[in-house]
Amino acid sequence: MIEAANIREWRGHDVIDAKSQKIGELEAVYVDTVTDLPSFGTVKVGILTRQRLVFVPLDPATVGPGYVKVSYHKHQVEHAPSIGTDGELPADDEEAIFRHYGLPYEPGADGERRLARP
Repeated sequence: MIEAANIREWRGHDVIDAKSQKIGELEAVYVDTVTDLPSFGTVKVGILTRQRLVFVPLDPATVGPGYVKVSYHKHQVEHAPSIGTDGELPADDEEAIFRHYGLPYEPGADGERRLARP
C-alpha cells in the first residue's frame, strides 16, 4: 500500500500498468472513508477533446519518480466506470467501481459513502 504522507504530490503523475504501459495522468486520489487510506485514483484518459476520468484501485500500487504503477491492466482500467473531467462521483455509482475490479463493496454502517476526495 502507498503511504498517504505525500498524497498531494501524486497529482499529475503518469499512471502506468503492471507492464509499464501508460494509462493516463493521475487527476485525484480518493480515500476509503472507513480506513482513511488512499483507495482509488482517477486517471485522465481519452483524446484532448473527449477526456474522462476512470477509477483504478491504488492497493497495491507503487510510486516512482513521475509515475504511479497500478497492478491492473491498461485495458481493464480504460473500461472502468468513469465521470466527466469536471464531474463528481455519484454515491450510487460507487458499487459499480468496486464490482468492475472484483473487489468487495460495503457502504458505511449508516449507508454513508465509501470513497471521498480529501
